[in-house]
Amino acid sequence: MGTGASPDQPSAARQLQTTNDQQPTTVFIDSHAHLEGTRYDSDRDDVLARAKQSGIEAYLAIGNGEGPDTADCGIQLAEKYAGQPQYPAIWASVGIHPHEASLANDEAYARLADWARHPKVIAWGEIGLDYFYDHSPREIQKTVFLRQMELAKQAKLPIIIHCRPSDNSDNAWDDCLQMIADHWSSTALGGILHCFTGSLEHAQRGLALGFMISFAGNITFPKAQSIRDAAKIVPLDRMLIETDSPYLAPIPHRGQRNEPAFVKEVARQIGELRGASAEDIGAQTTKNFYKFFRLPPDQGSTK
Repeated sequence: MGTGASPDQPSAARQLQTTNDQQPTTVFIDSHAHLEGTRYDSDRDDVLARAKQSGIEAYLAIGNGEGPDTADCGIQLAEKYAGQPQYPAIWASVGIHPHEASLANDEAYARLADWARHPKVIAWGEIGLDYFYDHSPREIQKTVFLRQMELAKQAKLPIIIHCRPSDNSDNAWDDCLQMIADHWSSTALGGILHCFTGSLEHAQRGLALGFMISFAGNITFPKAQSIRDAAKIVPLDRMLIETDSPYLAPIPHRGQRNEPAFVKEVARQIGELRGASAEDIGAQTTKNFYKFFRLPPDQGSTK
């Protein structure tokens, strides 16, 4: 989690322990996915089995659900699949997405604070600001974002940020990064700018605030040059990869339902940008995940 002594971290060359030559030799971690929804109800076991067979060692199940009442969805998945080596290890987060900020109340905050104490929970999120869809009024989004930063501080958990501005604007980025600077950076708990879609300046500001930058499948889209530009300058030890499943399936799977196995395509794209292999990026971002969350490697399915 965000506190305590940091254990020894896995080396970048750490490989899966297997005697099957057809099993992958490099591990990857999907740092952000939503697998609780109905789109996975018919084949969730198969999706997770494919991920493990593809070398996806673990994933972070984001706890937003459909609103505050179901923000324990990531915990439920982590519990259901715990201790089953045929599936990736699953960690969880809890939080109210800015889309559902209008549903927040004292009862919801109390429930989140309780869920945050669960041993599978390693982060608070995703939280932040969304001025593109405006499903909740912006002032309410800000109020709920601030309250959740306060709760995350009490829980000693890093935060996972969702930030989406209006078209042709930096408005949500300006507000979000300023709120982090004013109300969060002093905690030293850090956080993740998830599914990064900002500019080079936004990436640099996020890094200066102590945040990790996470890239998703949209880095492979033809019109996503600004995201690729950011991926070229983010230090490799400050980077994570994710799918944001079921959204944003990367090329060559674009238009399909996304799943954790596809995170390797994100690693492949970053590797092409940085003169490295997908395996190199997978190994480094796996190391980063364990180090950032201060987790002992290979313990996700047994904790």
